[in-house]
Amino acid sequence: MLDFIDLLGAEFTSSFAHLDWRLALARLALACLFGAIIGFEREIKHKSAGMRTNMLVSLAACTFALVTRDVVAIQDPAAAEVRVDPLRLVEAITSGVAFLGAGTIIITRARVRGLTTAAGMWLSGAVGLAVGVGNSGLGAMATLIAVMVLGPLARLEGRDPES
Repeated sequence: MLDFIDLLGAEFTSSFAHLDWRLALARLALACLFGAIIGFEREIKHKSAGMRTNMLVSLAACTFALVTRDVVAIQDPAAAEVRVDPLRLVEAITSGVAFLGAGTIIITRARVRGLTTAAGMWLSGAVGLAVGVGNSGLGAMATLIAVMVLGPLARLEGRDPES
């Protein structure tokens, strides 16, 4: 039993194939923070996908990115039967988040609601992906621009920023 606990403990404290576990934890936390920033605007407007949803979308995308980087790093190039295509990660996250976002879009009569919320979730996925692959600067820039689009730009556009 002690060997099992030691092996399990090593899983949590050893480095991943491509980065230290502390860096992975920092990326996961940063992805959550960026998702929270994007989701906060939706939260204060009482939209269906608020802070927690955007945090989880960003965290999930970051986790998928870290797993993919790990799989690519440990792949044996001599093994012809195993092919790893990291671009499939982007496709999977995009379609997965799009599926979630579609659930937030409601069409009634001539009015469409939920598009901005769905787009925010999609962006949270992209931000998490950027952070997961080590491009936190890109994730931060996208988050900053998202905050500007969701707040001040809505006023400039002449829309009620509360909608």
